[in-house]
Amino acid sequence: MFEYDFMRNAFAAATVVALVSGLVGYFLVLRGQTFAGHALAHVGFTGATGAVLVGLAPLWGLVGMTVAAGILMGFIGEQLAQRDVAIGIVLAFSLALGLLFLHFYTSFATHATALLFGNVLAVDVATVWILAGLAAICLATLAIIARPLLFASLQPELAEAKGVSLKLYSVLFLAVVALATAECAQIVGVLLVFALMVGPAATAQKLVSGVAAGVLLSAALALAEAWGGLTLAFYTDWPTSFWITALSTLIYVLAAAPRRTSAWHSA
Repeated sequence: MFEYDFMRNAFAAATVVALVSGLVGYFLVLRGQTFAGHALAHVGFTGATGAVLVGLAPLWGLVGMTVAAGILMGFIGEQLAQRDVAIGIVLAFSLALGLLFLHFYTSFATHATALLFGNVLAVDVATVWILAGLAAICLATLAIIARPLLFASLQPELAEAKGVSLKLYSVLFLAVVALATAECAQIVGVLLVFALMVGPAATAQKLVSGVAAGVLLSAALALAEAWGGLTLAFYTDWPTSFWITALSTLIYVLAAAPRRTSAWHSA
């Protein structure tokens, strides 16, 4: 399997993206902002189609649009209820723009399919390095804001009373989520971002209670699912995105099953 260049590139890209997705995804689930990740993925598709329309690489349109949308969501939606409305508005407008761009560039259908469902086996060395650079920015920013972000996520009223700016850290975090989402879309596509961004993090939070243990487990699960999906895709010739999503779903169901069974028995 590793004698092929495209598989080595795929594993390298999947490793980078899985680690970022697992780490960022944990805070995304903890803060109850999974809808934001879903929305940003769709916004990214609009950015990618727009980039192709003007002659740029889809990846840069994906990154630019998701980061801009993430910052906008952070600014206009501070409280949970306001945030959901803000995300919905941004998502609706971005999808309308995407439809308009596809109307003007109908030959984009093949590239659109790759963006929607991912195509990690087509990643080249240059893209791997770009993903690694974006991952470094993403993780460095997350490391800097992690402590106040955690404080603001778990005890927002107390954090604000202590002088922590909830809006500032919301904006910074959603910008990090946007970068992670843009990277994740390169592996599983914008429609299946939940597989790596949310699945491992949600599973980790069901299995362990500590934040540090949860973050590490989330990253480990994302990595295992990405590697497992690539391996199964190589030997079955089924889509990599399908296998990664299937593994993510299966592991989450297995983690949730004991608690549901206990709840049924206690009832």
